[in-house]
Amino acid sequence: MSHSAPSVSIRPEALRDQLASLLDGRVRSVELALDEVTVTVDAAQYIDVMQTLRDAPVARFEQLIDLCGIDYADYGDGRWEGLRFAAVSHLLSVSLNQRVRVRVFCPDDDFPVVPSVMHLWNSANWYEREAFDLYGIVFEGHNDLRRILTDYGFIGHPFRKDFPLSGHVEMRYDAERMRVVYEPVSIEPRENTPRIIREDNYGGLH
Repeated sequence: MSHSAPSVSIRPEALRDQLASLLDGRVRSVELALDEVTVTVDAAQYIDVMQTLRDAPVARFEQLIDLCGIDYADYGDGRWEGLRFAAVSHLLSVSLNQRVRVRVFCPDDDFPVVPSVMHLWNSANWYEREAFDLYGIVFEGHNDLRRILTDYGFIGHPFRKDFPLSGHVEMRYDAERMRVVYEPVSIEPRENTPRIIREDNYGGLH
């Protein structure tokens, strides 16, 4: 029985240049940092770019191995001036032994929407539901966009930067009513300020 030799991945610089040429005119940028290639694309070109990355012979990213949301509010100590929400995918080409990250920004901060890629990769189903649940990003075209981690009656999106740490409601079991009940949060919000202790001869150092 013969075995085919494993694919040898190309260098990250070469992959960046190859994808930049393949996607020329359709993306904001193709960047290399820490030996990882990141493609940034607008929502209007997202599906076209993702289909190209799956199907083009030099790309062949057959697998979507992760997708998550990002909230850029207060990013960089408030210096961020771009759009607030983005969805980030990680694609893997088993046949060519290469990986790429794709970042797509939602064009509307108040109602973040990007197209779903479920029709390209089935694995996007639960990932997009998670990003919807935690960040409120709507994936247009997803055929079952429901919450997946929080409870049915949950209000808000807990990974957004403006979501209160204590949440909006708390849950407890009511023995008299013999069911779980929701009530306003009783925890008083507080700010924890780290306390720094400096000792002149700490650890025997002078």
